Amino acid sequence: MLDLDFIRENVSTVKKAIEQKGIELDLDEFLKIDEDRRKKIQEIDNLRNKQNDFSKKISQMKDAEKEKSLLEMKKISDNLKELENTLREVEKKWQKLYLLVPNIPSKDTPVGPDDKSNQEVERWGELPKFDFEPKDHIELGLSLDLFDLKQGAETSGFRGYYLKNEAAVMQIALLFWAFKKMVEKGFTPVIPPTILKEFALVGSGHFPFNKDDIYELANTGKNEKGEQIGETLYLAGTSEPSLLAYFANKTLEEKDLPIKFCGISSCYRNEVGSYGKDTKGLYRLHEFMKVEQVVLCRADEKESEKWLQKMKEYSQEILKELKLPHRVVQISTGDMGAGKRKMYDIETYMPSRGYSETHSDSDLTDWQSRRLNIKYKTKDGKKVYVYALNDTVIASPRILIAILENYQNKDGSVTVPEVLVPYCGFEYIRAKNK
Repeated sequence: MLDLDFIRENVSTVKKAIEQKGIELDLDEFLKIDEDRRKKIQEIDNLRNKQNDFSKKISQMKDAEKEKSLLEMKKISDNLKELENTLREVEKKWQKLYLLVPNIPSKDTPVGPDDKSNQEVERWGELPKFDFEPKDHIELGLSLDLFDLKQGAETSGFRGYYLKNEAAVMQIALLFWAFKKMVEKGFTPVIPPTILKEFALVGSGHFPFNKDDIYELANTGKNEKGEQIGETLYLAGTSEPSLLAYFANKTLEEKDLPIKFCGISSCYRNEVGSYGKDTKGLYRLHEFMKVEQVVLCRADEKESEKWLQKMKEYSQEILKELKLPHRVVQISTGDMGAGKRKMYDIETYMPSRGYSETHSDSDLTDWQSRRLNIKYKTKDGKKVYVYALNDTVIASPRILIAILENYQNKDGSVTVPEVLVPYCGFEYIRAKNK
């Protein structure tokens, strides 16, 4: 969310962001409710002040005066209760709309309604040249017995899968290798919870915008009568909300910034908005594993821009060491989501698909920290909301597609990337003897 005073004083700027990001929000309606809320809060404060004044003076009143004042206080008390009830209803409407107010995109963000407006800003690596007809990852997986999609669907439903043999080993190797690299860069290693309360997903901005994409747990606790008594819980689609929620309602010290967390976790996504897309193979799945980086820094746009670029470089470093060709794309206003100030995607080259998104790098300034109440105390004692950023380090099995397809050989085998050999314990993936 944005600072309320900023919204009130920069209506045209906020309206422009709403339009550019395609958010369904009537800002004038929000401001009208906001004004009504402020008036009711002021009225309630005035009535409470009258109650406090009466409490201080009552002992000095004579009986007749006291009786009259008590009747007056009864009216004030009744009015106060009525106003408080009305305010609660106004607050619900106000909060619902306030959570929809988007962040202001950076001046250099491409303006456009969707991913067709994204702009390539960088490209690295030479594309592979094969002197044979290359296979896609599905063919390679079947011929090398690396995964079982049919049985995965039987067991887990649509988009289900089993990783097997060298693919299972390589996934763990990839995740650990990338995780270890981030720890060496000073990131705190974390295995965060993947079962989350609603506040964590509201705080990260996944709610209300992407609620349909998040799995809700069916059974979070029942009493002896079988009645649901547990709090509603959800499965995390990334470790970002969990890592951010670690700092909810905390005040940090400026000297401790930036705080760098690196989370490794399973991720769960309904992919409800992707019906009919990428229905075969390992590209779009309901569950996968990911290493994620989250940084909290000083409330300074130059500082957050610096970390946005650094985090992107860390992700590219992973791909460069894997020798995977890739490009960086700056995301447009209509494709970046409500909370982002600026965003990049990294698209890794997959021979069967072309360049395909494998990483997302985002600067959300204080949009998330306001929702989660994460502040820091400056050197002069002022409390300020931190700026928050996040980026993918590695996500698998998606990245396995790029490795299998780029590293395939004429004899049907796959060479293991050199940096992963010590973690895998083998240099090649070959067909199994039946």
